Amino acid sequence: MYLEAPGSADGLADPEAPGQPEPTAAGARGLDGVREQIGVWRSLLDRPLTSYYLVLGITILLLGLGLVMVQSTASVTDLSAGLSPYSDFKKQVLGAAVGLPLMWAAARSKPRIFRAFAYPLLAVAVVGLGLTLIHGVGVSQNGATRWIDVGGLQVQPSEFAKLALVIWGADLLARKDRLGQLTDWRHMLVPLMPGTAVLCLLVMTGDDLGTTFILLVIFLALLWVIGTPGRVFAGLLILMILAVGLMIISAPYRFERLAGFLNQQGPATGSSWQSTQGKYALGSGGLFGVGLGAGREKWGYVPESTSDFIFAIIGEELGLVGTLCVTALYGGLAFAGLRIARRVPDLFARLAATAITAWIVVQAVVNIAAVIGFVPPEGVPLPLISAGLSSLLVTLVALGMLMSFAKLEPGAQDALAARGPGWALRVLSWLGLAKRRRRLRGRRSGTKHEGTACRRRVRRAHRTSPGAGGRPAARRP
Repeated sequence: MYLEAPGSADGLADPEAPGQPEPTAAGARGLDGVREQIGVWRSLLDRPLTSYYLVLGITILLLGLGLVMVQSTASVTDLSAGLSPYSDFKKQVLGAAVGLPLMWAAARSKPRIFRAFAYPLLAVAVVGLGLTLIHGVGVSQNGATRWIDVGGLQVQPSEFAKLALVIWGADLLARKDRLGQLTDWRHMLVPLMPGTAVLCLLVMTGDDLGTTFILLVIFLALLWVIGTPGRVFAGLLILMILAVGLMIISAPYRFERLAGFLNQQGPATGSSWQSTQGKYALGSGGLFGVGLGAGREKWGYVPESTSDFIFAIIGEELGLVGTLCVTALYGGLAFAGLRIARRVPDLFARLAATAITAWIVVQAVVNIAAVIGFVPPEGVPLPLISAGLSSLLVTLVALGMLMSFAKLEPGAQDALAARGPGWALRVLSWLGLAKRRRRLRGRRSGTKHEGTACRRRVRRAHRTSPGAGGRPAARRP
């Protein structure tokens, strides 16, 4: 015996009966809602200044996280060296205090200003790298001479070489394209390839394979955008792989590091110590980490915990969630940079935007991959997060250039004009100084117009001054 549903002869509910839900209609409404939400997000991404605000927001987030993590890790190193626990943190804050205004100035500059600095910046980079070779001028750490002492601060010229190669290479290829010389692949390589080789050789004299690799990435990014033939590009790629392999084999400690990376089951000593301890730090963090500042691996267990392996300390103190957030931020930076490179009409801006994006994102990927054990450690810092004054300054300037290029996207200038006055004018209006500034500007413009009108009247009177016979004087040829 069973109960029959109303309106059904066999005891089953009638799908067409009133009050019964329609699964297909509900599913359609759900899909429509998802499509509508995706449309909203796409409309946000299609706005002219989306790339600009993405680069700005990601930069501020990564910089803030970097300051926090440098204080958390460097305080231990400073205390063990008998220094103040805020010693390295103060240097990082100094870099941020100098770098942010430089980034703001770069974001407000035009591409022609960057191009004007192409050859001077390249000369500064070459001279700086040459100074590291002079005994007594170059500063050595851990057996490598990569720094020079400037006013009590250690400056790394190889970081400035990255920015110099970006600007010089993009300017060089843009000039050749305007002259119609890039139809021949040899003009794509000369003098770009010899200039890159000189920078790489000078950097390798300081035993810095990681920076050499990033310079080669910038070189390949420029050639890729300019449209180098596939056979030439593949040949260059094979040549660079052979050169990097030769540099690894030629140095005993690099070869041992590579052997330790290939032998993952070997003892966690010697060259494998850093990689093993980095994995321990990542694994001990769990999902949400042990807490900010509560990490234990930074107490002498993970070498270079403030620079090359700071991502391991992030994983220990902030957990898997923290590492995924950092990785997502670099992914967003890659999206914004490539979006800028695709949308800007200027060739120099397209070349420079691609090279900057490849430089920063590939450097972050190599650093993270070294910590998690995908590639051997090569001493590449994590952009905006690792401790390092030169790296922080150069990266902020490069990101400021990206923001400047984002203003060249279609519709960006109209969006900036419709945005209204900037924050500087708003601050002046709050202080009651905006009206005074406008009055002064009006007086200056009025004086300028009056002076221009007066000069025009004098010239007109001189041309029509009476000559012989009462006629206007003839004009001089």
